[in-house]
Amino acid sequence: MKKSKCHRKLLLIGLISGLVNGLFGSGGGTILVPCLVFIMDVEDHKAHATAIAIILPLSILSSIIYYRYNVVDFTLTAKVAIGSVLGGIIGSMLLNKLSVNVLRKFFGIVMIIAAVRMVL
Repeated sequence: MKKSKCHRKLLLIGLISGLVNGLFGSGGGTILVPCLVFIMDVEDHKAHATAIAIILPLSILSSIIYYRYNVVDFTLTAKVAIGSVLGGIIGSMLLNKLSVNVLRKFFGIVMIIAAVRMVL
């Protein structure tokens, strides 16, 4: 793949991921991981880890904007953040212990559950 075409694809993936994250408060992983794996041919474990690294600056910027609009509940944020940090540590330690097959199945199941919950 040509380098300029690759850069354009990555910018487009980033734009779509940022738009989804900004609109819905999530979506980085749900957009980034499949795009990195199936469009950019990135290995699954690396795609998941890269998505997390990409989501950090995206979340910081979105949080600043949400804060400026006074829509952040800091009490709720603090309570959920404690569990999220613990879950993030455990999840990142488990990532490399899972085979690609198990990782894809687990990710797919989580995506399906999230989609069904959103529709219902």
